[in-house]
Amino acid sequence: MKPEENPHQKRLEFASGLARKVGREALRFWQEKGSANLGVENKGLQDFVTVADKAAEDTIRRALMETFPDDGFLGEETGGKAGTGGTWIVDPIDGTANYLRGLRHWGVSIAYVEDGVTVIGVIHDSPNDRIFAASLNGGATVDGVALKVAPTAKPEMATGILGASRRTPIDPFLAQIRALHSAGFEYRKIGAAAIGIIRVAEGVADFYYEDPLNCWDALAALLIANEAGARVITPPMDQFVAKGGEVFCATPALSDQLESILVGTSGFSESSS
Repeated sequence: MKPEENPHQKRLEFASGLARKVGREALRFWQEKGSANLGVENKGLQDFVTVADKAAEDTIRRALMETFPDDGFLGEETGGKAGTGGTWIVDPIDGTANYLRGLRHWGVSIAYVEDGVTVIGVIHDSPNDRIFAASLNGGATVDGVALKVAPTAKPEMATGILGASRRTPIDPFLAQIRALHSAGFEYRKIGAAAIGIIRVAEGVADFYYEDPLNCWDALAALLIANEAGARVITPPMDQFVAKGGEVFCATPALSDQLESILVGTSGFSESSS
């Protein structure tokens, strides 16, 4: 699709510039303040809020509402409101715990949903200052260069990324690790869903799985991965927005085998539905 044919081009360009601005500001803030001075509030295990988190979401919300006043907004930190247009779904800093400690796996996630479908996805991979972006049926790019998932077809050549929370039981997660190991798959755990999913989109990783996952952590990245050729499985949009759920993303050649190993095996989505 040519840019002039994309009905969402204005929003895509605006969200891309905004995500880069906010990501750069968050990185600069960390570099100036350091983790000891970020004003951390502990909301629970693996769940932190920082001054930078709140400031980033406020900046994104104000900019989007000023430019697209008819749109709705849903943010991780401040909730949301309905609009007469589509809805922006935002995680101002995905991977907050990594951000706090200086680990380089975090970024800004901005998705735009219309009629129950994600039509724009933008991720700023902030420590690397790269913009991953996609529009529905328009392909996916990183800094303007087209993305494509890896052609990996053999489990012993594959590496994926898993997400898990200390709020969920450990035994199903351990069982998934054992099953992956037995099938020949390598895995990593990096603590930032949006970044993990875009690693699949760019061919660095071959799969991503997590259950449960909130919609603001995943929607933008999943569109990017899907447009890059990944197979994606999520809950229906209304359920995903309301309470999160199971997320699976994989390169096509391995998706059937990985789905049989991972999807539906956490026990969380079934028990919570």
